[in-house]
Amino acid sequence: MTENNGDFTDLVGTEVSSAEEGRAAVSLQAEERHLNPSGAIHGGVISTLIDAAMAEALNTMTEEDEQPFTIQITVNYMKPGKPGSLTSTAEVRKGGERVTIVEAEVVQEDDDEVVALATGTYTPVG
Repeated sequence: MTENNGDFTDLVGTEVSSAEEGRAAVSLQAEERHLNPSGAIHGGVISTLIDAAMAEALNTMTEEDEQPFTIQITVNYMKPGKPGSLTSTAEVRKGGERVTIVEAEVVQEDDDEVVALATGTYTPVG
């Protein structure tokens, strides 16, 4: 697991919930500061939560000298997120020497609704 060092994770408020071989969950307690002008959780916050969960899932499978680099992330927003607990669960679907595919979803914990689905493509650097 990545250690929270007081940087970006503190700014956004993400926290690793779990991490095991090829899987990880990252949570966020969404507050007013995470809202867009229409009162929903900002899409960039949801995308950041997804990217963090995907990175944690990848980190369970990479060597110390490797650093996964994001090539592309596609996010499909299913419904607006609202203040409260959001969790993104990510799973490495296909690992390779040059390209790795990771899938993730974001769930609004209070009603167990899927807020977003995503696919990410990564390549190792190192």
